[in-house]
Amino acid sequence: MTKVYVGMSGGVDSSLTAALLVEQGYDVTGVYMKNWTQDMPGLKCPWADDLADAKRVAVHLGINFEVFDFENEYKHKVVDYMIEEYKAGRTPNPDIMCNQEVKFRIFLDAALEHGADMIATGHYARVENGVLKMAADANKDQTYFLYRVTGEALQKTLFPLGEFTKPEVRKMAEERGLTTAAKPDSQGICFVGQIGIRDFLSQYVEQTPGAIIDKQTGEKVGVHDGAIFYTLGQRHGLDVGGGLPYYVVGKDMDKNEVYVSRDLGDESLWRHDIPLTAIHWINGSPRDGNYQIRVRHRAPLVPAQLSGDILHLDEPQRAVAAGQSIVIYDGDVCVGGGIVR
Repeated sequence: MTKVYVGMSGGVDSSLTAALLVEQGYDVTGVYMKNWTQDMPGLKCPWADDLADAKRVAVHLGINFEVFDFENEYKHKVVDYMIEEYKAGRTPNPDIMCNQEVKFRIFLDAALEHGADMIATGHYARVENGVLKMAADANKDQTYFLYRVTGEALQKTLFPLGEFTKPEVRKMAEERGLTTAAKPDSQGICFVGQIGIRDFLSQYVEQTPGAIIDKQTGEKVGVHDGAIFYTLGQRHGLDVGGGLPYYVVGKDMDKNEVYVSRDLGDESLWRHDIPLTAIHWINGSPRDGNYQIRVRHRAPLVPAQLSGDILHLDEPQRAVAAGQSIVIYDGDVCVGGGIVR
């Protein structure tokens, strides 16, 4: 019997994942990954409640349950990386790094060491012989967050929810009596629940006020509390009153200045060519050609031509910030992607 270790977060997706695998005849062990337990001011980290929910489902399903403590590795590989990227003025995606470094590397290795043949998670994606494909539910598809996983890891991974929609998942969980069936999806950063990125970063970086400058006129139009907290295309949180809204069109980390414009057509907001770094291909070696790309989660797929480490777009894309990921598709196959330089 194939032994599968399921990453159980305490949510409905991973709960149903475990239930379906039990029904399909696998030898299932549930695993809660203890990645983050730190409270934030005014907000208690929900890890203990999530652990209790995951354990409750495991008991209901009659499967073994374990806790893997990855907190030190997580802090080093994901949290420190994220903070350093923001300090450098870039816009990282910690969920992508979490999948690359923790779920499909450290967790996979630990599961195999414990005797597992495969791992499974509640991601909305499909995998066939190590090839990553988009989920049936385009609205919930999570391949954007999985593009840095290796083909070797995917060969040992199951995504049982790839064929279902979220409403179907909740209905199936309810039919099986899973206590997490109606539990709301977690929002915010992957490891701090309901807290926003600004509140999280504020615990690690000093808030240093600086000038908000109108790019067209060169005039100071406001004051911000740290250029680190702003990203390209941002409109909210500027506190610059009157008239048409301002958008962030750039920033200078050394001067701690944020540049804004009321012109949505400002050239700084739009990219025809996107230079990539740290390009990762899930299977095979890099290859130039015509693809579709996604510039952020849930953004529409748009055609692009890859030449070396440059993506050329027929239609320019808005607010493509350094540090964010561009994910590359060939039809419904996610072939890889890279990080914007």
